[in-house]
Amino acid sequence: MATINKIMRAFTREGARGKRFTPEMELRRALLNCLLWESQFYEDGVAIADRIKALVPLVAPERTAELAIAARETMKLRHAPLLVVREMARHPAHRALVADTLARVIQRPDEMTELLAIYWADALGPQQQRKRQPVSAQIKKGLARALTKFDAYQLAKYDRDGAVRIKDVLFLVHAKPKDTAQEKVWKQLVDGELASPDTWEVSLSSGKDKRETFERLIAENRLGGLALLRNLRLMQKAEVPRRTIAEAIDAMRTDRILPYRFITAARYAPDFEPELEAAMLKSVKDYARLDGRTRLLIDVSGSMFSPLSAQSEMTRAEAACGLAILARESATRWRSSRSAMRS
Repeated sequence: MATINKIMRAFTREGARGKRFTPEMELRRALLNCLLWESQFYEDGVAIADRIKALVPLVAPERTAELAIAARETMKLRHAPLLVVREMARHPAHRALVADTLARVIQRPDEMTELLAIYWADALGPQQQRKRQPVSAQIKKGLARALTKFDAYQLAKYDRDGAVRIKDVLFLVHAKPKDTAQEKVWKQLVDGELASPDTWEVSLSSGKDKRETFERLIAENRLGGLALLRNLRLMQKAEVPRRTIAEAIDAMRTDRILPYRFITAARYAPDFEPELEAAMLKSVKDYARLDGRTRLLIDVSGSMFSPLSAQSEMTRAEAACGLAILARESATRWRSSRSAMRS
């Protein structure tokens, strides 16, 4: 007679002994290494999002909140932590931590509108018209606290056209300004009277000279690190002095820039590879050292040569090489090898 009284063991697709993950371990793995809604080689983006949704109620509220914060502050992810907070708002055990977590993970004004878009995304009817369900009190509290973080420049820069605008957030949550100056800024936001932000996009779209624009923005420290990396080639074409660009790279903030951004920048502006490498290595100078001997393995199977996302030309292999460089800098002793694992 057949029996089901057997010891169950987990194995990988290739037959190797597998390790059983707890829900927290699964959520950490799914959350901290994904670009939300972007398909991966073995799993599409929708399945990843659905898995995160299913795992949130299975993990302790405090740990879920910590993972959402780590996803934003350590891994520099934007949408994934917002999805986690939205799911926390669904479950009674997690709701008490929603406001604090949301206020912390929102670091740009447009993340408030993205959060609401995620909140209402699963309420699409057959006519694809969004039915805006009531927003939970904890979400409103978190958004109200987040609103007070941003000044007029930030609000103007990220007040973009969309189904949800920043002023919609303001109307929804009835936030209280910190002072009369912020109250005035919010009134300008509602009335559409905020001054146009002094960004490279605004300046160049108005027909201003490219070289003068970039030199001025660099001198006034108004060109953010990511904007600098994205515009290296354009600045070269505009004949911005090399020394000016090199000094800007040396002075740029690197704490919110992912390693693959430097590699992409070097691809389009190879003349600045030494400066870009120094900037990338600067981003890990405060990381904990890896004591002992560290071996770095880079997977070079077929799945690694697909793009990171639908909008990216960077492959996963190139991103992995960038991470290996940073890991090498953090290791006391290291050896490298390539892992040609079968797909």
